[in-house]
Amino acid sequence: MVRVKRGVSAHKRKKAILIHAKGFRLGRKSKYRLAKEALMKAWTYAYRDRKTKKRDFRRLWQIQINAACREQGLPYNKFIAGLKKNKIELDRKILSELAKDYPLIFKKIVEKVKEK
Repeated sequence: MVRVKRGVSAHKRKKAILIHAKGFRLGRKSKYRLAKEALMKAWTYAYRDRKTKKRDFRRLWQIQINAACREQGLPYNKFIAGLKKNKIELDRKILSELAKDYPLIFKKIVEKVKEK
């Protein structure tokens, strides 16, 4: 069998880990084992929090829509039900931006929902 020397590939793998650990503090940026452990945790948190971020923004949009609707005298749940009944297909992100930045347009949408 042919002898395989693994120095080059091992060095390449370790260097890649240390490049990703750039900016970490203490030995976590320069020692391979500490860097690898730190990156495993960091990547786990990053994956988890990408999901959490979506949840948090949806909650924020719902709160903003609810506040704007209640100013018009309509609770959030009736507003969303009215949107579906009238076949107005705007998502919560757009509705919250309308409520914040364009209150007159949002008021017209609320009036449309209140009609039926």
